[in-house]
Amino acid sequence: MQSRNPMFADLADLMTDAFSAAQAAGDEARAVFRAQAERMASELDLVSRDEFEALRAEADASAARLQSLEARLADLEAQSAKKPSRAKPAAKTSTAKKSAE
Repeated sequence: MQSRNPMFADLADLMTDAFSAAQAAGDEARAVFRAQAERMASELDLVSRDEFEALRAEADASAARLQSLEARLADLEAQSAKKPSRAKPAAKTSTAKKSAE
């Protein structure tokens, strides 16, 4: 049977503690970096993904509406071109009435 050497046991405990401390330091550094990045992003006044998607949907809807209105306008212009234009008689102005009297 092999006996446990206290020096190796202490070294193993020390290494375990060192790895735990390194992992905790890494987690802390990651948290600090994330907080710093979020602060910088908020200073840049960036939009969130939800806001971007909502605006994109609104822009797409507006573009579709514009296309339908352009098509409707083209149809109305085509109908107007087919009909003969009737010139309305000129309305008498107040000066023409006075001169007639």
